[in-house]
Amino acid sequence: MPRYYLDLYNGDGLTVDNEGQVFETPERMRREAIRILPDIVRDEIIENDHTAITVKVRDEDGRQIFEASLVVSSGWCG
Repeated sequence: MPRYYLDLYNGDGLTVDNEGQVFETPERMRREAIRILPDIVRDEIIENDHTAITVKVRDEDGRQIFEASLVVSSGWCG
């Protein structure tokens, strides 16, 4: 089964996945990349009104093959 590397981009910069994960299919990898985004946002301290978290997935050859992002925007009303 192929190994995929899920690198994380956030307000602190890049966190490289050096271990990777094995998924049976590209669809399972896609689901995992999307699933972890809310968990990452919950763990982040959001200090401004706009935060973007992105997971960029590389294959075993180092090619980027998938990207998923979650954007949180906030602001006071009135």
